[in-house]
Amino acid sequence: MHVRLPFAIRLAAVTLASGVLLPHLALAHNIPNDVTVQAFFRPESNHLRLLVRVPLKAMRDVEFPQRGPGYLDLERVDSTLPDAVNLWISGALDVYEDDIRLPKPVVLASRVSLESDQSFATYDAALAHVLGPRLTNATNVVWDQVLLDAVLEYPIQSDRSRFSIHSELARLGLRTVTVLRFLPPGGAIRAFEFTGDPGVVELDPRWHQAAWRFVKLGFMHILDGTDHLLFLFCLVIPFRRFRALIPIVTAFTVAHSITLFASAYNFAPSALWFPPLIETLIACSIVYMALENIVGGATVHRRWMIAFGFGLVHGFGFSFALKQTLQFAGSHLLTSLLGFNIGVELGQLLVLALMVPALELLFRYVVAERMGTIILSALVAHTAWHWMMDRADQLRQFRFEWPGFHEVFGAATLATALRVLMVIVLLAGLVWAARAVLRDHAERKRTQRPGGQPSGGEQPTT
Repeated sequence: MHVRLPFAIRLAAVTLASGVLLPHLALAHNIPNDVTVQAFFRPESNHLRLLVRVPLKAMRDVEFPQRGPGYLDLERVDSTLPDAVNLWISGALDVYEDDIRLPKPVVLASRVSLESDQSFATYDAALAHVLGPRLTNATNVVWDQVLLDAVLEYPIQSDRSRFSIHSELARLGLRTVTVLRFLPPGGAIRAFEFTGDPGVVELDPRWHQAAWRFVKLGFMHILDGTDHLLFLFCLVIPFRRFRALIPIVTAFTVAHSITLFASAYNFAPSALWFPPLIETLIACSIVYMALENIVGGATVHRRWMIAFGFGLVHGFGFSFALKQTLQFAGSHLLTSLLGFNIGVELGQLLVLALMVPALELLFRYVVAERMGTIILSALVAHTAWHWMMDRADQLRQFRFEWPGFHEVFGAATLATALRVLMVIVLLAGLVWAARAVLRDHAERKRTQRPGGQPSGGEQPTT
């Protein structure tokens, strides 16, 4: 027999229950802002061990036993940890052996640790800590100020296989940083650090895997880089014939490849002021190119040399985007750099293939070529000018100090300076040789025509 309570009593009961339960529910669903995940990935014989450390506050929707005035009940919490590990950690990790997904892991051990614990500095120390003695209720700590450590074990065919991992631990927080250390048998430790979901990460990639990853990265980078796109736009406006664009784009490509490779091999300055300086110079290059288009008089011969000079600057800009992803190259650094460069060039070709016909249609049916060039270049110059001023303000925040005598004239510094001078001399020689070849080619074409004059209204390249 069901007894129907009066509405006032039911309303009071719901209000009381809401006041008691809602704070706990809100706490359980509160997403942390910043979460750092530490992990060790070590294949051994026929099993793979993955040691993971995450903040316990990232384990949402899990009721952890408490005692007294909100302290975590450390003597009863162990029974709830495996469920939290399966729900929030192992369920968010896909591990592959030779591109075959491994089955769900077994949780060998899990425990709560204090935030001050430093055992995850090495694999052996972390494993001994997780398997060691547990904390007791003699330690008073609240649940959102501790760490969850766990050991996951996967069955594998061989510890010499190729392994990869897809981490979806980004759901643990609004911003999740994963620090993963891969310990191959008999090899050096390889460290990875990525934010959010990086996709499938090859821990020991083959050369074609590394190349393909960086081809895609370079292709997407050029399409996402507004400043690089505007620079290309300024290059294209006066020269909309692919034949005229070949030496210009080639010079830009060669130049940014040189500084990109130099930066990847640590020949670029590592000072904090260097990135904002390069970003400021990139904005300056766009302003200059736009103003040159407005003034007029640009020739192919002049433009390719300017493209080469500014390409050296843009190459450092490409390297900043590449710096955090070189960790995914494995032992194939050169292959990955070539792949990134190929991706950048494919992106540039796509942009040119769209820009050239669009500008032709614009100047043929909408606005006269000269007026359209001035209007478009003025808009680009206005945008780049604001970028330049904003980036210059950031650059002014750095204090530049001249190094002391020993820092300037030390042996290491002198050796580096000599290498840089050799590269500069080589580049100058290449520029001089290319300029001479183009001048001779233009001279031969001029002398082969009747009267030695350019035909078809073309401007001589001087």
